[in-house]
Amino acid sequence: MAKVFHAEIYGTREGKYDWLNKHNINSTKWKKLNPKTEFYLFIPLNGKGLKQYLTYYKVTDIFPVNSVGIVTARDEFVIDFDLGSLKRRINDFVNEKIEDDILRETYKLKDNTGWNLKERRRELRINENINNYYTKIYYRPFDERWIFYNDSLIERSRKTVMRNLLQENLALIISRMTKGEVFKHAQITDKITEVICMSPKTSNNGFVFPLFIYTDKPVKKKAFHSQLMMFEPAAAYQAKQPNIKPELFEELKAKYKKEVTPEEIFYYIYAVLYSNTYRTKYAEFLKMDFPRIPFTNNYNTFIRLGKLGSKLADLHLLKSKDLEIPVAKFPVEGSNKVEKLVYKVETGHPS
Repeated sequence: MAKVFHAEIYGTREGKYDWLNKHNINSTKWKKLNPKTEFYLFIPLNGKGLKQYLTYYKVTDIFPVNSVGIVTARDEFVIDFDLGSLKRRINDFVNEKIEDDILRETYKLKDNTGWNLKERRRELRINENINNYYTKIYYRPFDERWIFYNDSLIERSRKTVMRNLLQENLALIISRMTKGEVFKHAQITDKITEVICMSPKTSNNGFVFPLFIYTDKPVKKKAFHSQLMMFEPAAAYQAKQPNIKPELFEELKAKYKKEVTPEEIFYYIYAVLYSNTYRTKYAEFLKMDFPRIPFTNNYNTFIRLGKLGSKLADLHLLKSKDLEIPVAKFPVEGSNKVEKLVYKVETGHPS
C-alpha cells in the first residue's frame, strides 16, 4: 500500500534555497498522512470533529436546485447602474441603421467561437418582447444594477436557477471553497446574481441556492426552461414549491414534534453560516467544500436562531427598519446637498 508524507517550510525565496542546499529527502522531517474520503488531501488536516461534521447536511443536498452565478462575458455592455443608458445601448444593438463594425468599435464587442455579433443582432431584431428582458441583478455586495437578461447577449444565463429569482424569492449565495482565506463567503439575494458577486477569485465564485422553485402552469417540459416562459405574467408561476430536500422536513418534524416552514429552515441556515462559533469550529473543513449545516435538537433554539437569521437577512437586503435611522449626519446649516468638497484649515475637517 502506498504511503503519503508531507513537509513544508515558510520564508523568503533565499531562505528556502538555503534550506534546500542543506537538506535532502533523508534529512527532511516528514509527517505521515492518512488521506481520508472524500477529498484525500495531501496536506495535514486537523481532523478533530470531521467525523461528526460529515454527518451534517451539505447545502447542495439541502437545496437540490442550485448553480454558480451568471456570466455575461460583456458586463460593460449589458449591465448598468442607469436603466436609460442600458436601454440606449440595446436600442443601438438592434438598430439596423448602425453598421456591425461601428457597433463593435463603439462598444468593444468581439466575436468568438460561441458568439457572433451579426447573428445575435438578427435574433434580437425579431424578438417582439425585447423590453421585457430588463431586470435587476445582484452584481456585487450591496450593489444592485440593471441587466439586459437575454441569451443573445449573456454568455451563461443559468436559467434553470435564475428564472426562479425573477419572481418573489430568496436565495443563499455561498462559495464552494475559500482558498487561502477563512470562511466568510455567505450572502443573501432576492435577484439574479453575477458569478463573482462575492469575490473576484475564481475559487470563491458565488453559487446560488433559491428557496423556492416556480413551476409552470401547466407543466410543459419543453417550455420549462424556455426564454419566453421566463418573462410571462406572474400568473404562470403561481405554483411554487420549496427547493429543500423533503427528507429534511421529515427529519426535523420527527426531531421537534412540530412542522417547520421552508422560511424557518432558510433563516436558521443563514444564522448558522454567520455564527462565529460555527466558523471557528469547522474552519478547516469550510475551506475545502460547500458548508454542512448542523441542525440543533432543540426546537426553541431552532426558532431563536431563525429569527436572528431573518433579522440579519433583512439587514443584508437593506430592508430592515433599523437602517431607516441614518448613521451619517451633517451638523451644519444648509440643504445637506454635497455640491463641493472643501477643506477648512480652521476646523481641520472637510465641509
